[in-house]
This record gives sequence, structure tokens and C-alpha cells, in this order.
Amino acid sequence: MIRIRNLSMTYRTAQAEHAAVRGISLDVAEGQFYTLLGPSGCGKTSTLRCVAGLERPDGGEIRIGNDVVCAVERGVWVPPHQRAIGMVFQSYAIWPHMTVLDNVTFPLRYKRPRPARSKMRALAMQALSLVRLDGLARRPAPYLSGGQQQRLALARALVAEPRVLLLDEPLSNLDAKLREEMRLELREIVKRSKVTTLFVTHEQAEALTMSDVVAVMKDGTIVQEGAPATIYGHPTQAFVADFIGKTNMIAGEVMAVDGTGARPAATVKTRIGVLRCTSEKNLAAGVTVRVAVRPENIRLVSGGATGKADNVVTGKVEAVVYLGNILDCAVAVAGERIRVQLHPADAVVPGQDVRLAISAEHCLAMRE
Repeated sequence: MIRIRNLSMTYRTAQAEHAAVRGISLDVAEGQFYTLLGPSGCGKTSTLRCVAGLERPDGGEIRIGNDVVCAVERGVWVPPHQRAIGMVFQSYAIWPHMTVLDNVTFPLRYKRPRPARSKMRALAMQALSLVRLDGLARRPAPYLSGGQQQRLALARALVAEPRVLLLDEPLSNLDAKLREEMRLELREIVKRSKVTTLFVTHEQAEALTMSDVVAVMKDGTIVQEGAPATIYGHPTQAFVADFIGKTNMIAGEVMAVDGTGARPAATVKTRIGVLRCTSEKNLAAGVTVRVAVRPENIRLVSGGATGKADNVVTGKVEAVVYLGNILDCAVAVAGERIRVQLHPADAVVPGQDVRLAISAEHCLAMRE
């Protein structure tokens, strides 16, 4: 439904130039929820605004469905209002002088051919029902809560039945608890509407819980693309492992590599000891690497019951934070501070000597 090829865009001022997007190519299938994820300044919002027609790229091509909406080399440029898109901005951009119903009806007034008044009302009420705001149709828009305003902006974007929905960090203005609730609600609304969605966020939890496909961006390029479970569990480089969720990154040097394939076994010498790991392809002895280990994949052991494949290290608990469902611990191991997530029943305390085990499949060695 969305096809981007070799997209590039540079911001220029009198003093300097900044390449925001550097040759991006991606495909979003019909009905898919596709997320651009990355830190501030990585180019994700610039990419979204190029798809919307709010920015003109310097190069590349954008298709929505079978229509070419931008092809720089051929001089093709379709203005935003002719692209059949709906967009929810970070600020929502709700009209404060209008009611909820009038806000949703507004885009239909400029649709061509323009629907009859009764048809516009029916479509608006249908969109409000989709986001569960039909009971508030006559309420002034400023009297809505943050979550209700977010749903109103979504209803307004969907009312004209766009081919593509563009979401520019629509949950960032909500408080933490409401943001967590709205993740699933937004996902369900989009799936019920069956609209193809391109979503921009810097929040890893949003990307992992809402997306069919996640593209991680850095410095204007896509560095890894895949299903959320793949991005989280099998990062292809240290940046992705470190950016997605909490990760221990341990410097080391490859001693040996056993076998071939996508994830060959490797032995890595680190400050905390020699670790058996899985590794990225084409590593060799002597290569400097970083070993990524998720805190939830480290377990507490006692006695000799470590399991044959485990890497076992000894350390001292430095800090324990109770989070209800887990204990978030910092453990000093040979000069490294290792983050560990334990079950509350483990009941460790600061100053306690502990033994930690990590299975080789959960240690991933990657180049620096």
C-alpha cells in the first residue's frame, strides 16, 4: 500500500545542511501497522511528513496504492489533500471552537464530491462510534480529557475513509498510565478500521506492543526491519540491542567461533569471564565485540545447579528496586554493573553475594 524507494531529504539553512533522510526504502502492506522507531533526530518524522506531502524530498519515489504521489526525478508531486491520507499529529490539532461532532465532520466538507449534510453526519457518527465517543458528539472539544482528545483526532483522521493513516507520536502528550491504556485501544481501533498505518514513535514499548513490523532508524537510515519479536530478541547490531528495551552491553573479544549459519556459537573473553554466546555471522577470533544480555534472561542460582549450557558469574548486589512484579537489581561483577530482573520471591538485598547464570542462547555477540 505504501512503497518508498531511495527517499532522501536535507534541511538547509544559511549556516549548514543536515541530511535528515538518507536513501530510505520500505514497503508497507495493505492493512499493516508499520512503525518507524528511533531516537530524536533519526529521520522518522521527516519520512512520515514526506509521505503526507508536508515536506518535499530531494530524491526518491513514494507510492500510495498504485498512485505515484512523489517522484523527484520525474517531477511528480501530488499535494497532501489529494493523497487520500488521514493524519494524527502529536498535538492532535483539534479545533477548540467546535464541538466533537463538528471536528469530525470538518474534513468531509472539503471532500470531493461533497457528501450531503445527512451523509456527513452519519459518517461522523460512525467514526465517533468506532472510537467510542458517539455519546459526546455535542460536547465542546476543549472539555474532553487527554485520552478523549486523542481518540477524537483519530476519528477525524478516519472519517473520510483514507487509504493510509499516518500517526506522528499521537500518545506522547498522555500521562504514563493513560498512554499504556491507549496503546491497545489505538491498535484495536486501527485494526477494526482495516486501514494501512504508518506510525512514528521513539517509545520502544509502543512499537513492540502495537506493530506488525518495526523499522529501527538511526542517522536517517533504517538499520533493522522486522517483526517486534525479531527486533527485540534477535537484533542485528549493538545499536538496536541497546536502544530496544533494557540491555547489558559487555565489551569482549572473540576467542573462537564454532559452526556456521545465521547464529553460530562463539566463545568470548570479557571482564566478567569467558562467555559462551550466539553471534552474528562472519565473526572470527580476535574481533572486538559487545555481548548483549537482557536483564530478564539472567537468573539467580545457588549451589551447583547451574545447567550445562549456562555461563555462571559471581557478583555483589549493589541496588534493588521493587517494581511490584519484578525486582530490578544492579549487580557488580568484576567491575561491570549488570542489570538483572528477578522475581520478588528471590528476595535479594544490597550487599548480598550472588551467583548469576545466563544461557548461551541469550548472550548475543555483535561487532562494536
